[in-house]
Amino acid sequence: MIVLISSAGSDLESSTEPRFGRSPWYVKYDTDSEHWEAFENPGKALSGGAGIAAAQFAVDQKASKVVSGDFGPNAVDVLRAAKIEMVKYPQEAKTINDVLKFIKESKS
Repeated sequence: MIVLISSAGSDLESSTEPRFGRSPWYVKYDTDSEHWEAFENPGKALSGGAGIAAAQFAVDQKASKVVSGDFGPNAVDVLRAAKIEMVKYPQEAKTINDVLKFIKESKS
């Protein structure tokens, strides 16, 4: 399964980012292979429509699940239409590694 996580930076020790649409980075994680890669958010500098652009990026990356601190209404509409699950990471998740641990624990 492909998971897209909003991140403040480009590695697994980066801080989590609470804003999905305005996240500076996304970490794409494959739960089957445990392979990951980071992408700059292509819509972060848009004056409007960042949530829609972010959701479309998730669709383009073939994500099954997106994990963030919060999702704006426009992103929610696109993600729901694409049948991509939205999960809010727990407050105690401070880094992307913390989010990955949360994902792995909730899978078992």
